Amino acid sequence: MAETVTPSDTTTGPAGHLLSSLDPLLRQWLPRQRWFAGKGRPLTGFTPVAVTELLPGTGRMGLYHLLLRVHQPPAPGAPPHPGDCYQLLIGVREALPPRLAPALIGHVTDGPLAGRTVYDALHDPRPAQVLLEALRTRARVGVLRFEREPDQEIRDGLVARLLTTEQSNSSVVYGDTFILKLLRRVVAGVNPDLELPLALAREGCARVPAPTAWIRAELGEEPYVLAVLQPFVNGAADGWELALRELAKGEDFAAEARALGRATAEVHTALARALPTATLGQAQLGPLVDGMRERLAAAVTAVPALVPYESGLRSAFDALAALAAEGHTWTAQRVHGDLHLGQCLRSPSGDGGDAPDGGGTWSLIDFEGEPARPLAERRMPQPPERDVAGMLRSFDYAARSAAPPAPAWADTCRAAYCSGYAEVSGTDPRTDPVLLRAFETDKAVYEVVYEARHRPDWLAVPLAAVHRLAAAPPVRPDLPRPPRETRP
Repeated sequence: MAETVTPSDTTTGPAGHLLSSLDPLLRQWLPRQRWFAGKGRPLTGFTPVAVTELLPGTGRMGLYHLLLRVHQPPAPGAPPHPGDCYQLLIGVREALPPRLAPALIGHVTDGPLAGRTVYDALHDPRPAQVLLEALRTRARVGVLRFEREPDQEIRDGLVARLLTTEQSNSSVVYGDTFILKLLRRVVAGVNPDLELPLALAREGCARVPAPTAWIRAELGEEPYVLAVLQPFVNGAADGWELALRELAKGEDFAAEARALGRATAEVHTALARALPTATLGQAQLGPLVDGMRERLAAAVTAVPALVPYESGLRSAFDALAALAAEGHTWTAQRVHGDLHLGQCLRSPSGDGGDAPDGGGTWSLIDFEGEPARPLAERRMPQPPERDVAGMLRSFDYAARSAAPPAPAWADTCRAAYCSGYAEVSGTDPRTDPVLLRAFETDKAVYEVVYEARHRPDWLAVPLAAVHRLAAAPPVRPDLPRPPRETRP
């Protein structure tokens, strides 16, 4: 396994020469990728953070690992930004076979790869297997560190296949044994997508697949987490797809929603045991509420359809601030951070002994949080109601995407989910409606901006929630609340 590494911020040397030859191709290819966050703004340049040669580019098949900083003008009103860092696996061939046509990046005309074809190597089983072999052998290649849990074994010979579902990262399945989640937009520091599943595994929580191995890049004082390998839940159904299928058949989903509420509470209680918790009073809650208000103001500017609802939506945040001013406090802990039906898997059997699931077992995945938010913010303790609000919004999304929409279905699922959550945690999230409404409103505002930018045909879905949340009367929470149970 050869390598040439240039972890620098210059465009000279081998990394700079390679990048200059790829530059015109990447400017066209990157904005078309689902996981590229800078859509709608021109690309003004690239800086190599690290370039690692995993297979020689001059051979029959080459493979380069790139950490690439992408430079773009800041969004209107946003402060200057050094540019997002993206992780790319660039394959090199003389010509692509037809099966790899969707992976094409382009044909190189100059530089060290002149005359060859470059492509997204994760589509190709052979380069993808190079990553698994490096994890199996705990390889160290330049700045890359391939690590695994000491008691975990990875057998060789597993065939790789790329999952083609839309997601903000990329995932490769090896046989029916492992799944590798490769993060596309990466930042230095402790990534919750590795940190939290490791903590949950050591706490004995079976609701989250335990990490088997991971890839880091050692650059500067803080490493970059690049990928996480976990057991593949064979035969599992994605929660979003499962909900849509049940909706299409007119089937009730309340039992599944209740079981999912129990699963969420088990994860929350395990996280509260494994990692520090905090108490949020007025001083601590102030910045959280200020963030909600700022996101609303920016959203109203970006999406004029929100203007009639601005005052009603802001009242949700004002009500929460008023409660804090009266002396109410809340418990905060580490949470999932971006919980919705698509982040949940239901296995077809109850191997975990989870009888309330009706013969199946729910698992939670993807603990990265919202990638657009700073890493430090994603790692801050939050009230668990933030995750609950995300799931409540997801039930609403599923119901509103049905034809015709089925709001009663969503209401039933939302109630069942909260009831299941209370069975494990000892606290029903609905007993604090002010906090829950604030988090649900904040999520709906985010959804409006996302849909307006990426899927305008879906904009009516979060706008329906905005209409409901803006008109909701202020409701006092049922305080005092019982203490949160921290045992499953």
